[in-house]
Amino acid sequence: MKALKLTPLIFLFISIFISSCQENGVEVIADQEFNKDWLFLKDTVPNGEAINLDDSTWRKLDVPHDWAIEGPFNNKNNARNGGLPIDGIAWYRKHFTLEAKNKNKQVAIEFDGVMDNSKIYVNGNFVGERHYGYSGFEFDITPYIKFGEDNIIAVKLAPEVLSERWYPGAGIYRNVRLKLNEKVHIPQWGTFISTPEVTSEKATVTIKTTLKNATDKPQEIFLETTIIDASNKTMGISTETIEVANDSEKQLTQHMTVVNPSLWDIGKPNLYKAISRVKIKDQIVDEFETEFGIRTIEFKKEGFFLNGKAVEFNGVCMHHDLGPLGAAVNYRATERQMQIMQEMGANALRTSHNPPSPEMLQVCDRLGIVVIDEAFDEWKEPKVPNGYSKYFDQWAEKDLRDMIKRDRNHPSVIMWSIGNEILEQGKKDGWKIAKMLNDICHDEDDSRPTTAGFNYYPASFVNQLAAQIDVVGVNYKPAYYGEIREQNPDMIFYGSETSSQTSTRGFYEVPQDFHVNKETNQVSSYDVTVGPPWAYAPDIEFDAQEKNPHSLGEFIWTGFDYLGEPTPYGGRDNSTNGYWNDDWPSHASYFAPVDLVGFPKDRFYLYQSQWTSTPMVHVLPHWNWEGKEGQTIPVYAYTNADEVELFVNGISFGKKVKGKDLTDVFTEYNGFKKGIYKSKYRLSWQVPYQPGSLKVVAYTNGKQVASKELKTAGKPTKISLVADRNTIKADGKDLSFITVRVEDEEGNLCPKSDNLIKFKVEGSGNLAAVGNGNSASLESFQENYIKSFFGKSLAIIKGTENKGEITITATGENLATATLTIKTE
Repeated sequence: MKALKLTPLIFLFISIFISSCQENGVEVIADQEFNKDWLFLKDTVPNGEAINLDDSTWRKLDVPHDWAIEGPFNNKNNARNGGLPIDGIAWYRKHFTLEAKNKNKQVAIEFDGVMDNSKIYVNGNFVGERHYGYSGFEFDITPYIKFGEDNIIAVKLAPEVLSERWYPGAGIYRNVRLKLNEKVHIPQWGTFISTPEVTSEKATVTIKTTLKNATDKPQEIFLETTIIDASNKTMGISTETIEVANDSEKQLTQHMTVVNPSLWDIGKPNLYKAISRVKIKDQIVDEFETEFGIRTIEFKKEGFFLNGKAVEFNGVCMHHDLGPLGAAVNYRATERQMQIMQEMGANALRTSHNPPSPEMLQVCDRLGIVVIDEAFDEWKEPKVPNGYSKYFDQWAEKDLRDMIKRDRNHPSVIMWSIGNEILEQGKKDGWKIAKMLNDICHDEDDSRPTTAGFNYYPASFVNQLAAQIDVVGVNYKPAYYGEIREQNPDMIFYGSETSSQTSTRGFYEVPQDFHVNKETNQVSSYDVTVGPPWAYAPDIEFDAQEKNPHSLGEFIWTGFDYLGEPTPYGGRDNSTNGYWNDDWPSHASYFAPVDLVGFPKDRFYLYQSQWTSTPMVHVLPHWNWEGKEGQTIPVYAYTNADEVELFVNGISFGKKVKGKDLTDVFTEYNGFKKGIYKSKYRLSWQVPYQPGSLKVVAYTNGKQVASKELKTAGKPTKISLVADRNTIKADGKDLSFITVRVEDEEGNLCPKSDNLIKFKVEGSGNLAAVGNGNSASLESFQENYIKSFFGKSLAIIKGTENKGEITITATGENLATATLTIKTE
């Protein structure tokens, strides 16, 4: 990102904002956001790149854009990919003009990600292609630009069904930038910052800068690098001169010292910026800004150490979709996801199973969350018919190197993952590919270790794949942690994918059923039903981590529910190459402690009880059991306190002590004997149902520290709207997430309501999407209405570029109307 004074330039067909500064007569032009006013058509258009093609009837839109999220859901679209239309040929075109005064500059187009099998054309000329939809890339388009005239960039996409095991999305779903550079400049991903020596008194910052000379003669280049802190205070300046031959690149290394550094840490995201100024004969020709953090990481068999302090991974795996928004990247939606994860107590993210958006890493940098940056879900052996294995031989090295070069300045990134559950684990020579990828990582970045997520045990060890990487990830093997350490005493390992518990927010079965419910396509939120055979309750992992402190921690599957892979529903259907359509309409996962729209399930609080220290207590289920008066209802409590007392209508049902009073959890996990597991992480009571109040009080050292109460709700009478933020930016991108509750007269959530809620949005905003977290619903995310799901739904509001107010009105039959106002500024 170039950080310079903003100057608006108006071009023919588009308005682009250019950052520029003038020094000694040379104009330095920064990267231009290139997201607005694209033309789109999903069709097999012959010669869609042609200059004279009539595109006047094409749909006009802004990117990032995911065409598949618009639907409709259809069981002819594979449920493993979300039952949405991800495949087919589509074209994007954009007209733009660059002023003639720029004719001596280099022009490049940069895409953060295009899903997928993309081909790029400029003015009818083929520029390049990229198959992997998660890779960022850039092409020099200078030879094809007509300065002062209309130019056309065209992008052809050909995504395929079952290219992933989940919902990948479709389209130009990440950001696009147009770059205008002087012929001497810092190229894409041209800086690499590391902090090899750090103490509380001083830190050594090493900055490697690549300088490109695209002129026809050698150039003496002056590089000035300035480090500033969060308050824009200068912490150091380094200047170097280097000669770079014509039409070549050369790297220059600078070492700088920052005194009394503010360290980047978990929950303490202290950040710095390095501003690189490139000069030719005292004239600035390029200026580049890199955000970074000062911190140390160290991996030992005893644990992971950040800035010299041991940190246990309370981690989550996350796919890249943003629920009702689809795969189209949005900074605020990404930030909200990770803020919810932090509230649960998560301190780490595994970007399963592909390179994340740049926005995700920015968010983790700024929140203080460590990241495992993952490259691949497949190597040469396929898991799905159209997966990455088709392109591995040709593209794997470039895709991996590009991911590392793009992401290596993020302080949040602590490991490079070369793969997940790759099938080469079962092959005697699979280690050769692991070694090749491991060596690439070390070649590009020797400051971070490598890892991978292995689910074949002991095959990944016997076949020596685990020996090729620095830190071993083990998927779903808590029963073997002790054995792994005993047989590999010097190995550093962790639970790279754990639990896979499934559940549905707000859904409870009484009596408790330990199997999936194919009548409802839902899973009980008591979280004692498991689902898939590899899965197990979180309690089992808690216990395994506690008994094996040499493990670095865990990464649960997953933090958020995601589109596609609707486990435990979705059986094998041989008519679709063995992939999951027979339990339609399930189209989204059930794995997470947070549903698809961001509402916590009960399991959220189970993790919070283990991963946080601020006193908390949670009680479940809801207390609306009409027709079951006098029947026994299981009541659970989760807490990080010593003990909990349950009150029903003010009458105590006794105290339970955490760690002493055990609760039954059912397991089919193949590492243990099938049956009942005794959990010390939950408290439970058997309560004869009577309407009224259900209350829990938590105590530590005999003192009340937290409480929570549920009340039997009456008839639904009104709608409540609660915004996560009542003021958003007027930038055309920012979002407000509106929780929509159906309540009784006293404001109690009606936990069984399924009222249809309609929305009207007026003013400086629009309705971006709706949702309710129901994985078995085929309701569109694009309509202005949605059914409540166990009393709740979500409306996502996007502001325009106009300052003002947005008024949201929600209505439902026999419900009092609700109105909410949001400001944009």
